[in-house]
Amino acid sequence: MNDFLPVCRRDMERRGWEQLDFLFITGDAYVDHPTFANGLIARWMEYLGYRIGVIAQPDWRSRRDFEAMGEPRLAVFVSAGNLDSMLNKLTASRNKRGHDAYSPNGETGHRPDRATIVYCNRVREIWGTKPLVVGGIEASMRRFSHYDYWSDRVRRPMLADCKADLLIYGMGELQLKEIAARLDAGVPVREIDLVPGTCVMKKFKPEDCVEIPSYEAVAADKAAYAEAFRLQSLEQDPIRGAAVAQKVGDRYMVQNRPMRPLTTAEFDLVNELPFTREAHPMYDRCGGIPAIEEVRFSINSTRGCFGSCAFCAIHAHQGRIIQARSDESILREAREMTRHPKFKGYIHDVGGPTGNFRAPACEDQLRRGCCRHRQCLSPKPCPRLRATHREFIRLLEKLRAVPGVKKVFLRSGLRYDYILADPEGEKFIEALCRHHVSGQLRVAPEHASLRVLRLMGKPPIEEYVRFKKLFEEATRRAGKEQYVLPYLISSHPGCTLKDAVELAEFLRDQRFTPEQVQDFIPTPGSLSTCMFYTGLDPTTGEKLYVPRGGREKALQRALLQYRQPENYDLVAEALRKAGREDLIGWNERCLIRPPKKNRQRISAGRKGLNTSFASGGEKRKYGQHTRRNPD
Repeated sequence: MNDFLPVCRRDMERRGWEQLDFLFITGDAYVDHPTFANGLIARWMEYLGYRIGVIAQPDWRSRRDFEAMGEPRLAVFVSAGNLDSMLNKLTASRNKRGHDAYSPNGETGHRPDRATIVYCNRVREIWGTKPLVVGGIEASMRRFSHYDYWSDRVRRPMLADCKADLLIYGMGELQLKEIAARLDAGVPVREIDLVPGTCVMKKFKPEDCVEIPSYEAVAADKAAYAEAFRLQSLEQDPIRGAAVAQKVGDRYMVQNRPMRPLTTAEFDLVNELPFTREAHPMYDRCGGIPAIEEVRFSINSTRGCFGSCAFCAIHAHQGRIIQARSDESILREAREMTRHPKFKGYIHDVGGPTGNFRAPACEDQLRRGCCRHRQCLSPKPCPRLRATHREFIRLLEKLRAVPGVKKVFLRSGLRYDYILADPEGEKFIEALCRHHVSGQLRVAPEHASLRVLRLMGKPPIEEYVRFKKLFEEATRRAGKEQYVLPYLISSHPGCTLKDAVELAEFLRDQRFTPEQVQDFIPTPGSLSTCMFYTGLDPTTGEKLYVPRGGREKALQRALLQYRQPENYDLVAEALRKAGREDLIGWNERCLIRPPKKNRQRISAGRKGLNTSFASGGEKRKYGQHTRRNPD
């Protein structure tokens, strides 16, 4: 085991350090694991030869925690954590969450609202003009003017509010390497303004950049907001992307072009730094950090996602070009994992944002960048898509053969349309069902309405049905009892009650009732959030219906769980509003039974044909689906 990086003055003294080079302030508990930003960045800076300390979840109401290790020599880094701090705190209904997996014992309240801004204010108060660099998902996805769901207004770019010198967007290893080297060489931070993958505030707009509508324009005009989103989203490619400028008051927020992806060798190096793969022991007495339990024995094998789901931040944060580790690096990590005292023989996951993306979507991506006006998988796979799982299957075989490894599971999201696009995709499904599913496989069809799916950037629902059939057939051949469980989103922009009823009918035909349904949450910076706020599809200018009120969201959510007795009144109301009262009755196609007051009349009709719900002389079947209506 290796020592954790310093978290207090005593740790510095043990190492013989009088002063840190960099101080890292983070909204998450300190976990020394490559999937935690604070662990990864701390180990990376250590590898580069710098002295770095971590202040995790400081008490922002005073200066004491911030000053605990003294003023750093070069700069302060600030991150809100692995999640946006507002998303971490509040649900889609703006209710407080009761659990925080990134805090001791899952307790809430360990970080402030808009943590990046609050932490930066303290740093400026204490150390004045000390170089200040912000990063992480909160800063990255709020780098432009953005709609903030929790305050229901358009907020300024993060740099305009947090007063940092630099903002790193995306994954930050290469940016930090360049910034740290220049600061160490004595370059003033104001002159470090052209690093790819960073944003800065400037008095003047640079030449050769794309200017998008100003903060003032997008805050006043939703069409301008949609246009700003469209323009900046076209430049998020490290090969062909240009710098982007957005005016805020009398200054400009300038996004330099994106940083290049890591090479395989660099990605191997980053993931093989000397992590303990544990939460800091200071959390042991208060119940530990829940988030480490799921990932402690998972292998991070890829970055990036060309799936480009409209509601997801991953492709905007990590990029669309896949970065993958070598098989040798992954196998070394697996062998090292088997020596961990808590390892029981089970590798919980091998993957990344999308588990079965192991290479760039096509050869052109590495030469010319990602296409500006085309997605790799939506609405259907691109003809140039290089869909293959052959190398992934071989990697999994090698992992299963590592002494001490009993099972290797795949729990990262799998894009089943990518599997089906592979001419040999059934071989992967066969291997998946025989070796890599722990009872349930979760995939994400998200909806059933073709129109909604296109807005989401997801494939037609027929692809899910086809994959599910192949999965079930392979499971039977393997002699196992395994199931596909779908993730579903209700109330996505563009989804009407009619679309929600279509999804309910699909679930009826699949004989499946989801235990949980995710209400759409407009997270900062996503395409779906732009649709939610503006009521427009920014890629086409098409006007969209957006379910906004709490009542309609409740109706759409209830339709997905129409069998639950407590949802009966909501489902009945939704069906009436959608003009689908044909789905209220005794017919096996109906979602719910009639209300109690109508049952006597319908019961009398059982002696003959129930004309209220019959069509074409079809015989009715009564007494089915007894859980669909409360007695």
